Amino acid sequence: MGSFTHLDAQGRVRMVDVGNKTPTDRRAVAQSVVVMQPETFDRITDQTIKKGNVLETARIAGVMAAKKTAELIPMCHPLALRHVAVDFFPEAAAHRIRIEAAVRVIDQTGVEMEALTAATVAALTIYDMCKSYDRGMAIVDTWLLSKSGGKSGEYARGTADGPA
Repeated sequence: MGSFTHLDAQGRVRMVDVGNKTPTDRRAVAQSVVVMQPETFDRITDQTIKKGNVLETARIAGVMAAKKTAELIPMCHPLALRHVAVDFFPEAAAHRIRIEAAVRVIDQTGVEMEALTAATVAALTIYDMCKSYDRGMAIVDTWLLSKSGGKSGEYARGTADGPA
């Protein structure tokens, strides 16, 4: 492992200069999972939560969060995102909802943080909209699933990375 890219010679934090990099098509997919009581899961999927359509609200929150990542994570570059998709995969037997966020850009730096931020904020939105029913919900298994583009190339989460 080389030197830290976000520190200068004096140890001060800095944003990495990507000005000399060639823009490439970069994509990232991340997930987060919300685990809840069976009754909460049923209310979400039956759309009987008093605050409204939980998943559509969480989808909007996730897209907005991806667009605001540079304002939330100090050393992230502001990016002109080409595409953000936030999708939900309800798992009734485990009373959990898996969130998958996919982000694309043609730029000089990747979009892993944007995908992770989108998935996480979507999960937080589910929690916020449902907390009056179930304060014990847990947000778990947040990780990068895949990325492509840039000098480091392809990455796909595998068994060597831990539980998938």
